[in-house]
Amino acid sequence: MANYITMSSKEVKKYDIIRKTINKELNGTQAAQLLNLSTRQVRRLKKKVRNQGAKGLVHGSRGKPGNRSMPDQERRNIINLIREKYSDFGPLLASEKLAELHCINRGKSAVRSIMIASGLWQPHLKKKELHRAWRERKAGKGELIQYDGSYEYWFEERGEKCCLLASIDDADSEVKARFDNHEGVEPTFNYWKGYIERQGKPYAIYVDKFSTYSMNHKLAQENPDTLTQFERAMTELNIGVIHAHSPQAKGRVERIFKTLQDRLIKELRLQNISTIKEANEFLEQDFLPKFNAKFMVEARSKTDLHKKLNEQEKKKLDSIFSRQYQRVVNNDFTVSHQKNYYQLEKNQPVTICKQDKITIEERMDKSIQLRLRGKYLNYLLLPERPRKLNAKEIRFNWIIPKRTTYTPPADHPWRQIARMNCQKKLIQISN
Repeated sequence: MANYITMSSKEVKKYDIIRKTINKELNGTQAAQLLNLSTRQVRRLKKKVRNQGAKGLVHGSRGKPGNRSMPDQERRNIINLIREKYSDFGPLLASEKLAELHCINRGKSAVRSIMIASGLWQPHLKKKELHRAWRERKAGKGELIQYDGSYEYWFEERGEKCCLLASIDDADSEVKARFDNHEGVEPTFNYWKGYIERQGKPYAIYVDKFSTYSMNHKLAQENPDTLTQFERAMTELNIGVIHAHSPQAKGRVERIFKTLQDRLIKELRLQNISTIKEANEFLEQDFLPKFNAKFMVEARSKTDLHKKLNEQEKKKLDSIFSRQYQRVVNNDFTVSHQKNYYQLEKNQPVTICKQDKITIEERMDKSIQLRLRGKYLNYLLLPERPRKLNAKEIRFNWIIPKRTTYTPPADHPWRQIARMNCQKKLIQISN
């Protein structure tokens, strides 16, 4: 069986020149000039070619395992661990878990090569995308916060589908996140109330055009003064709201969700967490501190644009983060809202007139507050009003009921006479 030697094009060229030197077609000086080597090195190469042939020009370490190559036993151990415990992990996360839980310190590239060779990982093919201009990060912390929600089976088969609300600072990529049932007004208010109490008010928030953040109805879009509950709350706090026209516009928070859908789901599985309460505790105490320590970057400016709440804003925070509706005072000084009636009491901190427009606040603690010109009103919740009867249920005794057509029974004398006449006719016909 023939033995084949793998040579590079450079080595093939070198072999041809050395062969011509051996055959006296070139002298040593000419060969040295062509190969950019010394004449002494050319003599050494001639000796190797005479003794070993073309193999003498191939590097001696070719085909041999490297001195720093991974032992076969360790390679098999890594493959077995990934196949048993981390079969759906990516190379980076798998390498981190191998180092953290199994004391196997191998880089992402080495683990990736092992996973590809063993069929545990398929490299992703990059799709050709439209050209988009690069946008520089904001300079200071709190200058722009990107915010969104992601619906996913975060607990896999251990729980129902829920929503992860997350924000990322555009300047340093610090991530804040919280689980909730949906991306509605109440979860969003709870998220931002907690954020502002801890961090302060950001300069601006970058959101999409989901109905919680933007009026999408055509008639509402024509009126710039029509605001959602979220926009109204941010206006009261003097926080700017920017609406993205595409997911790529707020790409940082979109990429964070892609990363969390890979990492966080697997971390929740390893911790055997299956409820929103447990997941929020794990996020705050364990996952997010480690995640931010790993992925945060240094902001270009040391200035923090978060603004702390003043005393007046702290007192109004529950009012700001509430659903607010406008209602009109009726002639009997009652106000109706959500099929309930509220009686305004006589003693009030402000004068109330009929047809005044009152603001009703539905707060996050389920309490109801009525406000007029900055003052909160005293009221009583009225019992359910008597139900109006339908027209069909109303009975008037003076109306004579409509008579129905009388149908005689089968044994009625009228029916017997008719039966006898029929029988007589049948007898006459038969005769």
